[in-house]
Amino acid sequence: MNKQHFIIIDDDQTFRKILSRSLGNLGYEVTHFSHPKEALSVISRLNKSGQQLIILLDLKLESDSGLRWIADIKAESQNAQLLLLTGYASISTAVEAIKLGADDYLSKPITARDILNHLENQDTDSEIPIRQAPMSVGRLEWEHIQRVLQENDGNISASARALGMHRRTLQRKLSKKPAKK
Repeated sequence: MNKQHFIIIDDDQTFRKILSRSLGNLGYEVTHFSHPKEALSVISRLNKSGQQLIILLDLKLESDSGLRWIADIKAESQNAQLLLLTGYASISTAVEAIKLGADDYLSKPITARDILNHLENQDTDSEIPIRQAPMSVGRLEWEHIQRVLQENDGNISASARALGMHRRTLQRKLSKKPAKK
């Protein structure tokens, strides 16, 4: 019996390592990469070995787009299940991802358990309940700050300018724990 093998393609090294460790601790084989071009040969090799592949592809990769790589990844493994992950969820990118061949589209922040629950629920015909409570304003602010900080390579002064706030205010916000969902 072949085990499911997760391939994580995400430029956020911390997220990639934490998700890899979590899935590994749950008994899954995991390989991770920072860019799709690094992963293509491994995807092809694992596909030929008959392993069931689940590929988690980030939408925003440094100065590249995960959307651009969907067709190349699917060409290497037509049977792989490809899930696009993003912290920048929008209806237009979700539709585009599905049109290009992604099997599904999930919003970050996401945990290994969230991904596994999503994969298990895909097999059922029951209705998936719509989440009644949207993210809190505090959590939305935290996510936005993290995105701007990442876009500025962790530079707090540049991020504070981009956010239109004083550097010390941003430092105080960053020193607090993330707001709950």
